[in-house]
Amino acid sequence: MLEIEWLLSFLLLGSFIGFMAGLLGIGGGGIMVPVLTSIFLQQDIPIKDVVHLALGTSMASIIVTSISSLRAHNAKGGVVWVVVKRMAVGIILGAFLATFFVAALSTAYLAIFFAIFMAYVSLQMFLDKKPKPSRALAGNMGLFMAGSGIGAVSALVSIGGGSLTVPYLTWQNVEAKKAIGTSAAIGLPLSIAGTLGYLINDGVGSSLQGFTIGFVYLPAVLLISIASFFTAPYGVLLAHKLPVSVLKKVFSILLIILSIKMLASVM
Repeated sequence: MLEIEWLLSFLLLGSFIGFMAGLLGIGGGGIMVPVLTSIFLQQDIPIKDVVHLALGTSMASIIVTSISSLRAHNAKGGVVWVVVKRMAVGIILGAFLATFFVAALSTAYLAIFFAIFMAYVSLQMFLDKKPKPSRALAGNMGLFMAGSGIGAVSALVSIGGGSLTVPYLTWQNVEAKKAIGTSAAIGLPLSIAGTLGYLINDGVGSSLQGFTIGFVYLPAVLLISIASFFTAPYGVLLAHKLPVSVLKKVFSILLIILSIKMLASVM
């Protein structure tokens, strides 16, 4: 169902996602999943499938953003590659296996979990609370286990993992800027593994068949990725001119509103 109004909706969504990612340094899953859920409901996707399709499509759309973010942070020496290597296997396994758990859950449970997690992320952003460095970096097994948990939760709510990875690494005495850069690097294998899992699951039997693989709606992924790629640099330019701390508080409230709206629409 490639109607022009839906194609424009995906382009606008991608433009906003890219701009906000550049401006605030955040991933777009918190916005994409509720908005895509609303769009898919209007496209008459069965309610039992809408959140699954939104999660898979959002996860696939994060790949391009992850590549761009990784390159930018790596160019500034902001990635601790030793940590990335130690966490990557856990991240990949956690994200990939979690998609099968998602496929087995009902839309209602997914929406509830998503709303609760976004409430946590929004509160963290609103209060701008950062954990204090209080311990040494964990060993190989500790980082593997942390990666598995971060990958699994990130796939369940279709985010790049930054809201979990950055606080974890900061707590582990990784410098704040390098924690952000390392989180960006970790986001790439996470998004690829999560997308692969969503691609090979049963998928959606609907009018979108032919444009979907598993739980991924390909036209939305393509248009969101293209638009976000071009608008992210404008967000970066304005990051030094606008009151980012205030905007983060406003954005956190927006996340809560969108999550509540999504929860209400599928219950």
